[in-house]
Amino acid sequence: MHTTNQRMELVAVLEALRSLGVGSEAGPVEVVSDSTYVVKCFHDRWWANWQRNGWKNSKKQPVANADIWQPLVELVNSGDVTFRWVKGHSGDPMNDLVDELAVAAVPAV
Repeated sequence: MHTTNQRMELVAVLEALRSLGVGSEAGPVEVVSDSTYVVKCFHDRWWANWQRNGWKNSKKQPVANADIWQPLVELVNSGDVTFRWVKGHSGDPMNDLVDELAVAAVPAV
């Protein structure tokens, strides 16, 4: 299966929020990520322009990964979700642990 790092970053956030019950029983949730792609989208509200423009970017091209962004934006907007960026590989214990787990989960080729 072909995928990209950015798609997997989005899927990770989407599935984590779903598993926590965001939009229903979950209380406030803070997503901590080293992905500027994810964090800036919500801090800078990129998604609002994408929605307004029919999920087209500023170049009038389809937004990359819209199939994941759309349900993620809907879920985030249905709950109390905030985002915080951390620098990757910088000694943040949880970020380093998650990175180790992700690397370990990749099947050997």
